[in-house]
Amino acid sequence: MPIPEDFINELKSRTDISEVISGYVRLKKTGRSLMGLCPFHSEHTPSFSVSRENGFFYCFGCGVGGDVITFIRRIENLDYVEAVKLLADRAGMTLPEQNADNSMTILRNRIYEANREAARFYNKQLYSPAGAAAMGYLKKRELSEKTIIHFGLGYSPASRFELVNHLRKKGFTNSELIAANLANQTKNGNAIDRFSDRVMFPIIDLRGNVIGFGGRIMSDIKPKYLNTSETPVFNKSRNLFALQFAKNKAKGQLILVEGYMDVIALHQAGFENAVATLGTALTAEQSNIIKRYCDEVVICYDSDEAGQKATARAISILRPTGLNIKVLTVPNGKDPDEFIRSYKDQGSARFRMLLEKSGNDIEYNISKLKASFDLNVPSQRVEFLTKAARMISELDNPVERDVYISRLSKELNVEKNSMKQLVDRGIRQHEKKQYSQEQIRAENIMNARNDRLNSEKRFNLRAANAEEALISLMILNPDAAVFVAQKVRPELFVTAFNRRIYEILMKRAESGLDISMTSIAGEFSAEEMSRIAGMLAAHPRENDAVAAAGEYISILEEESGRLTYDQIAAADNETIMEQLRKMKKKKQ
Repeated sequence: MPIPEDFINELKSRTDISEVISGYVRLKKTGRSLMGLCPFHSEHTPSFSVSRENGFFYCFGCGVGGDVITFIRRIENLDYVEAVKLLADRAGMTLPEQNADNSMTILRNRIYEANREAARFYNKQLYSPAGAAAMGYLKKRELSEKTIIHFGLGYSPASRFELVNHLRKKGFTNSELIAANLANQTKNGNAIDRFSDRVMFPIIDLRGNVIGFGGRIMSDIKPKYLNTSETPVFNKSRNLFALQFAKNKAKGQLILVEGYMDVIALHQAGFENAVATLGTALTAEQSNIIKRYCDEVVICYDSDEAGQKATARAISILRPTGLNIKVLTVPNGKDPDEFIRSYKDQGSARFRMLLEKSGNDIEYNISKLKASFDLNVPSQRVEFLTKAARMISELDNPVERDVYISRLSKELNVEKNSMKQLVDRGIRQHEKKQYSQEQIRAENIMNARNDRLNSEKRFNLRAANAEEALISLMILNPDAAVFVAQKVRPELFVTAFNRRIYEILMKRAESGLDISMTSIAGEFSAEEMSRIAGMLAAHPRENDAVAAAGEYISILEEESGRLTYDQIAAADNETIMEQLRKMKKKKQ
């Protein structure tokens, strides 16, 4: 194994999965498990379960699961070795040297180093004569020297070779610079700087690593902003600009804005809880990150048409998280940066007034809807109320629904009961749609119709379910694992995916090694670990493990002799008759 067995066992003994996950998710004890809102998809009803006793987590909503190492891999976007190192550091352990292939870990570390060196280079260039225009731009935007230093701002020279040449002298190869997206590869195989003549904004993760850059052009060339593309250390959908600063200043609230300069201007004005997406619309992953650090998010996008559309989309993504959502509209079509600068010394106080007066997302949506109708025209008045009722019907809190029903009824002089009937109709339609979707999803899971990991399962449901039950039994009842290993040869498994899991468990059982989720985490991808966690969630610990194992083995013996549909179609009569004779003999 890449990491010594005894090290993983020691790490397991020092690591409490519930304590680690509690650093990211608010957990509440429910029976023998802990439950919380899943950090990997948006939900308002907890379906994320943590079993401290058995050392695994599983979300019944999205199917993500695994051990504590898998959790860190997913939540921090790390590979296996990096996740182990993070947990080891947390437990006060030092990761031993490894002889196995860890090329991806090495590459990621080289990218971190290259990015850090590039940030230093860009910052130095900002203070050079070549960076005069860039510095002038930042000063024109009224950024102080303290703010420029705090955010590590810089400048990429107009030449397309200065950064590449600088980093080569530092020992970095062309392939490393291209992998970091600091350079592009030309047709003849050379490397040239990706960023040219731009003010540079380093993007830093929560551990202090420079993971990418945003660059604002100093000329009329398009695009105005250019961002690092996806690399082994950077995914724009899973990060937020300035979160490393904002998370410590949140105090229950984050302000979500559109761009780098808006964030920087707000931080300089004293609103250090501001963050921004990275050149893209808000994603579900980012909304779940926001959920970890606050109870309330204030959306403060530009008030132009594009900003309004982005606001509507952000509301739809954030609402399922259960966060309290407010919308701050900056007047006169200004963005937060322009607004604050326009009031000079009063900018901060003026923005705080807007922040305190900002309404919630429902009020914002109803206000936007109302603006598109002439309420003096009866037909438009009815259409507005019908659409507003549909909005209200999608609220989960009945008290919240009643508040808006009462408010609109009074405002438009309609009977509250009539408005309530419209809302109730919308609730029934919404529930019917949700139920239908859940039914389809449950049916697809039962039939394994969309199973990408184990494509053979849908054609061998009985055998595959017995295989999964047996795998779960071995992990949750390690005392029975040796019994199973002695009784079941791998060939008895019908599906290749489950057979591979079983072979690993069998070898560990025969060698007297630990059988647990953490001990096998290095053998599987994060997606495969999710599937194994799902098996454990579906098949809890058995009281009489040996007796249960016997039943599952009997099913496997029966099913292993069956021909598949394709085999039957291709077989001749003699083959089919021989198969039937074998099955009859097994039953005697």
